[in-house]
Amino acid sequence: MNIKELVGEFNIVGNNQNEEAATYKGTLTLALDDNNRIVAEWLISNSQKQYGTGFFKDNILVINFNYEGEEHAIFKGVVVYKCITKDILDGFWSEKHGNPLFLGSERCFRVGVQKEELH
Repeated sequence: MNIKELVGEFNIVGNNQNEEAATYKGTLTLALDDNNRIVAEWLISNSQKQYGTGFFKDNILVINFNYEGEEHAIFKGVVVYKCITKDILDGFWSEKHGNPLFLGSERCFRVGVQKEELH
């Protein structure tokens, strides 16, 4: 698999980095910059935008992300995805000021790919 195969839009299902592990849904859009680095944009629960940049090696995608929270506070973290296929990403993440006892998790499924095609 190569980095260009990851470009596109994914539906995501995740769990937050806390004891309750509250679930969320959203989308992840992956693009490439001029240096073949990943540029990511998440839209969580149709309201929260998050942005990131990252790199890809040995079917592992690492993205440093950030977003603006309440009172204009900026939150930062990192997500690591194992690229099962170009259409399925399985990841975990942590925010700098998140609960260090827990990791968030996220699964991504390429938009437009039928479930039968994922097997």
